[in-house]
Amino acid sequence: MFELPSDPPRLRMILDFLDEQVARNQTIGIYLSIQQKAVRHALSVAEGQGEAARQQPRLRGRGALSSPAAGPAPSRRERGSAGFMIERRRTPSGPEEATVHQDDCTMTSDHTHRVGAHEARLALTDTQLEACPFCRPDTELGIFD
Repeated sequence: MFELPSDPPRLRMILDFLDEQVARNQTIGIYLSIQQKAVRHALSVAEGQGEAARQQPRLRGRGALSSPAAGPAPSRRERGSAGFMIERRRTPSGPEEATVHQDDCTMTSDHTHRVGAHEARLALTDTQLEACPFCRPDTELGIFD
């Protein structure tokens, strides 16, 4: 390991950066674990329940999820979802619309309002609004960069 600086401001900056990197990598690890479970479930369905279940390795260690594979999440059509939401963020000049979500997205704040598909399409074509990277309303609406 390299020698660390002795002044507190630089040490705080380094610590903030490391905290951010740890959080980002933990999120990626959780996402990959969820994808891994979905692929294992699809494999077990494709090959038959017995063989794939025996071959499924159990993950051990820090951050590993040990619950059995629950399978892929139901589609929006199966859940009966067809709407969208626009999330607002607080700014010094008042609330501004910031992010477009599918109406069943769990990554929203309490500052949202429902909109239809047409309004969501219009909002996503606005350069100041972003599509949620988790629920991907732009993909659902057929908007590609």
